[in-house]
Amino acid sequence: MNHPVKLFTGNSNPELAAAIAKKLGYELGKCTIKTFADGEVAVSIDESVRGCDVFVIQSTCAPVNNHLMELLIMADALRRASVNSITAVIPYFGYARQDRKSKVREPITAKLVAGLIEAAGYDSVLTMDLHASQIQGFFNIPVDNLMGTSVLLPHFEKAIGKGNPDYAIVSPDFGSVTRTRKFAEKLDLPLAIIEKRRQKANVSEVMNIIGAESIVGKKVILVDDMVDTAGTLCHGAEALIKNGAKEVIACASHGVLSGPAIERLQNSVISKLILLDTIPLTEEKKIGKIEMLSVADIFAEAVKRMISDDSVSALSE
Repeated sequence: MNHPVKLFTGNSNPELAAAIAKKLGYELGKCTIKTFADGEVAVSIDESVRGCDVFVIQSTCAPVNNHLMELLIMADALRRASVNSITAVIPYFGYARQDRKSKVREPITAKLVAGLIEAAGYDSVLTMDLHASQIQGFFNIPVDNLMGTSVLLPHFEKAIGKGNPDYAIVSPDFGSVTRTRKFAEKLDLPLAIIEKRRQKANVSEVMNIIGAESIVGKKVILVDDMVDTAGTLCHGAEALIKNGAKEVIACASHGVLSGPAIERLQNSVISKLILLDTIPLTEEKKIGKIEMLSVADIFAEAVKRMISDDSVSALSE
């Protein structure tokens, strides 16, 4: 990219956007985003962007629909202002769990959202830990999917080292095995898997722990991509303790933390939950058990590489 570069943000996570911009040595672009009395979103770009390569930093977290509309409308405003290119930087991609039809007459909303982002005028997408990797195929534009483990692994390497005999890694379900296996390999630790049967959305029942012998007397690190209502996480942690684990430390890329999540975490056997700041933590959700790590460094490096046409995928290898 040989064009001037500008960064803008919506209202979803301005602190993270400011941190990314600072690490890149840029000021965030000036824009006004307001909501009319009837809920309509209005966007105004308050500086020239003609011929620029623009990065819009916006997680589609709660309120999901408001933040998604901001993302879409900002692209339309920028396109009409004659930008050269626009990249959607979406640290947390909402609607990602609706990635397939689990029964008849259901939508595949993740694909619909991908289509909306394309139609709005984005040329590429930079995101982190998509709930399902196949969502990249829902787009007809380039998608770079950073891994949260790139931030979490160095944290644990520093905290506990490699091959620490007091620890084990646990996957909360079969869907997370690839992520947790990489975690276990990098930290040289044994891996166990929680086998569960989900009865309905946001309700899960722990059935069995595969490799239970490897957690007995150990401090276990439970690795997931997101924590929503925290039911799965808390039930899994309880099962681990019942099966001989000494302590449960949980970590995840996205802290959705909706509904009863905070109360469940407070009352759970989990000693600590480490989250990335892809979604901001509101004041009422700040409890002693939760520790936040910033993704500003990895997103800043990814944007820098996109500007210079270098490999972004290498960041997650």
